[in-house]
Amino acid sequence: MRAGVHVSIAGSIDKSVERAVAIGCNTFQLFTRSPRGWSFSDIPANVVSLFVEKLKKTDISPVVDHMPYLPNLASPNDEAYKKSVETLKAELLRCTLLGIPYLVTHLGSHLGSGEEKGCARLVSALNTAIGEVKTNCMILLENTAGQKNSMGTTFEDIHAIMDKTDYPKKIGFCFDTCHAFAGGYDLRTKIGEIMDQMDDVVGLSRLKVVHLNDSKGDLGGHLDRHEHIGLGMIGEAGFRLILAERRIRSLPLIMETPVDSRRDDRGNVVKLCELAGEPLVS
Repeated sequence: MRAGVHVSIAGSIDKSVERAVAIGCNTFQLFTRSPRGWSFSDIPANVVSLFVEKLKKTDISPVVDHMPYLPNLASPNDEAYKKSVETLKAELLRCTLLGIPYLVTHLGSHLGSGEEKGCARLVSALNTAIGEVKTNCMILLENTAGQKNSMGTTFEDIHAIMDKTDYPKKIGFCFDTCHAFAGGYDLRTKIGEIMDQMDDVVGLSRLKVVHLNDSKGDLGGHLDRHEHIGLGMIGEAGFRLILAERRIRSLPLIMETPVDSRRDDRGNVVKLCELAGEPLVS
C-alpha cells in the first residue's frame, strides 16, 4: 500500500524527503513554492539535485505536486485567468525539473459566469499549458465539494472537462474522499457502486491518486473541511470499507489532514495502516 501525507518544504524542497521518511510515508505530496502568493523563485540547481538524489535512496513513489491556492482556471476575469494559466505552466516546468509525475489542480469557480463558460476556460487553460510545456508530468483534476459556483463536483463534471481537451492522455483524475462525501457520494456504504460509476463515467485508468481525507461536514453538505482519518463523518467504519476496495487501495493514498493536539501526520499514517490491516512503512 502506498500511504502518505502532504509534507512541508520549509527550508528547502529537498528537506521534504527526510520529513516524509520520518513520518512513515512511501508516497507524499508537496507544494514546490508558497501556496499563498503569486510570486515565486526558481528552484536552485543544487536543490533539484539534492531532491532527486535523496528520493533515489528511498522507496517513496510517486511524489505528487499540488497547485497553489490562488489560481482559478475557470475565472471569467481575464487578468486572474492569465495569471492562473501562467502558474499552471510554471508548476509543470517545476515538476519536470524535479521528476514529479503528477500535478494536482483544483478546478476553481466560474464566479457566476456559468458552468459552460467555466468549463471552456478550464479546457483552454489545460490546452495552453500542456501545449506550451514539454513534460511527462500529468495534470490531475481534483473533484470539489460542491460549493456555490465551483467546478468539478460530479464524475460527469470531471468527464466533461477531460472530454473536451486536446490532450486526453496528459490529464488524469485525483479523487478526494472528503470532497466526494461533501458533494453527495456516500462512501460509508456505497463505495463499490461509486467506483463502478467512476469507471463508467471517467474511467478508472485515469484515476491516479486518492486524497484520503475524512470530512467535518455531513453527506452532501458541500463543506470542504478535512478531518483526521476516522474522526469525521465518514468515520472508521467508512474508511475500513474504502480501504477494502481494491480499486482504491492499489493507488497512492495521500492524506491532507489536520495537525493538532488530537493527532499529527504520523498518527494519521498509523491509523490508515491500522484500518487497512497493513504494517507501517517505518
